[in-house]
Amino acid sequence: MDSKVQGGKAYGLLKSHQEDKLNAINEAFLSDEQYADVEDLAFKLDMFKQKYMEFDLNDKGDIDMMGLKRMLEKLGLAKTHLELKKMMSEVVGGTSKETISYTDFLDMMLGKRHAILKLILMFEGMNKDEKRREGPASPKNFSQLP
Repeated sequence: MDSKVQGGKAYGLLKSHQEDKLNAINEAFLSDEQYADVEDLAFKLDMFKQKYMEFDLNDKGDIDMMGLKRMLEKLGLAKTHLELKKMMSEVVGGTSKETISYTDFLDMMLGKRHAILKLILMFEGMNKDEKRREGPASPKNFSQLP
């Protein structure tokens, strides 16, 4: 990276390089016969790439424990350290790795392995469909209180 580039430009370049790397991995998955029967594979890979880049907090191309924690908190599912370690272990296939690589992430999302994180991410959009009331709450009297 150019040493004269600082701040937001440096971050933009970093994310651009990261996106290029993830696009190359996506291309490999698109040409992999193992995933040939996955419906809308290109769309799913692009969606997974965006989600992955959002939570790669260390900007090293991997999701670490804090990135996983932030991802789940953003979804409203705060987890303990032990629960996070278990999820991490499920995603990376039981190894003792401390981070989730993009390839591990795609293997989890597209593969047959059932990880808790996969289920959480798959059903994330379901809560968004529920209609929420907006505006201030209507006034209530004592007889209407539970």
